Amino acid sequence: MELLSTLLSFHTVLSVFTGTFLGIVIGMLPGLNGPIGVALLLPFTFNMDVTNALLLLGGLYMGSSYGGSISAVLLNAPGTEVAAATALEGYPMTRAGKAEEALYLSLISSVLGGLFGALAMLTCTPLLAKIALHFGPPEMALLALSGLAIIGMLSGRDIWIGLSAGALGILLSTVGQDIMLGQIRNDFGVFELQAGINLAPTLVGLFAISEIIFQLTRPAAASRVNAATERAVFGEVARGVLRRFKGVLSKGSLIGVLIGVMPGAGAAIATFIAYGEAKRGSKHPEKFGHGAPEGIVAAEAANNSAVCGSLVPLLALGIPGSVTCAIMYGALTLHGIIPGPRLLQTSGDFVYTFMAGMVLTTFFMLLIGRCGLRLFSLALKAPIRMLMPCILILCMVGAFSINNSMFDVLLASIFGLMGYFFKLARIPVAPVVLGLILGPIMEEGVRQSLMMAKAHHMNILLMLLERPASLALMVILGALCWASVVSAIRTRKLGGKLEE
Repeated sequence: MELLSTLLSFHTVLSVFTGTFLGIVIGMLPGLNGPIGVALLLPFTFNMDVTNALLLLGGLYMGSSYGGSISAVLLNAPGTEVAAATALEGYPMTRAGKAEEALYLSLISSVLGGLFGALAMLTCTPLLAKIALHFGPPEMALLALSGLAIIGMLSGRDIWIGLSAGALGILLSTVGQDIMLGQIRNDFGVFELQAGINLAPTLVGLFAISEIIFQLTRPAAASRVNAATERAVFGEVARGVLRRFKGVLSKGSLIGVLIGVMPGAGAAIATFIAYGEAKRGSKHPEKFGHGAPEGIVAAEAANNSAVCGSLVPLLALGIPGSVTCAIMYGALTLHGIIPGPRLLQTSGDFVYTFMAGMVLTTFFMLLIGRCGLRLFSLALKAPIRMLMPCILILCMVGAFSINNSMFDVLLASIFGLMGYFFKLARIPVAPVVLGLILGPIMEEGVRQSLMMAKAHHMNILLMLLERPASLALMVILGALCWASVVSAIRTRKLGGKLEE
């Protein structure tokens, strides 16, 4: 009763609602994301009650994970990196006149995935924290390799083109400072590249700017978006998700939580693995990339359940599970609370109020999304040649605002041209993004694993076989590699006419 009275107090409800609303708005804007929003909002929490302060930041974290899907579906401009997989299916649905259905699918899946993650955090935090403790550098390397193994599922009909695109992404991830030694590499003498290639302008370029160029260079009739030819009923879409896609929804939510609890893994890995698993299990894999609803369901369920998953090691172990969690760690310490194994004992009331508050964020996310989606879809009624320049300006502002740097604007423009030529050559851009995200995680895990094996005078393969978590991940990696090959073969056989 004390928890409920605290949770339902005016200031707490206002904090949760405000954080969720701001998160959705920030997530919608190309180039901005959860960590930027939490960092901007952090100074405003200094004079707040610690529970309300953390729920404000937690609501923003959850809201931004969903908000990125709105611009991904409507404009092919993922607001966050976790929305990149959603854009692969959401924007083709928009082009086919099913924008409202895609937006409803995204909202319902995000809410249910977030609710699953919040309930898992509320009931299973000690157990999930024990799982996280078993993950060291070898497991992180294998997890990154498992993510890269789904490239075959993202490659369409030609797996070798997809693998080449993934290799390009990994190569781009090596630009900048060496993870282990601190040496500068592959910067081509450009000072701004010493910090590496920022993911946000890369996403803005590869998805949004490339689409803008593509639409503006096509004939007016061919570039027209079929905006609202089909009206969608929220209740029917919700029942369809629970009836037709309940398996995809459940697997995506579970993948999000399990990968979210692994410190440093990130929701992007969970999103792409869930998307790949949805394609592997689909009866019609050839429809993926052309507007498959289950792709949206899997991706959005995974990225929102991973939010609460990443909070588990922060609260239970004192280990931030993501960049956003690292900023929230700072917020806790500023309020005199040190996350770690004793937190549940010393501040149990605060911890369980926060966990229950994350359940509340999903209901506010449903309310805000349900009220705003019709308004969002009105943007598609504008003429394409008026809409695209406005989106381009928004993309440039978003790319600039990340570091207040014109170099990021230049970077977004370069990747926009690259994405345009990729689109003309029918080369998928998703493997490039996946390689760029997973490259640093894989490199760090492999190099640290080799150092561990050398320190223990062991063969690296023998060390992996002796670790139960590594052994399990090796089995999963083998299964994903086989599934990628099978998926590519099935897509080639079934999707020839669709892709022509």
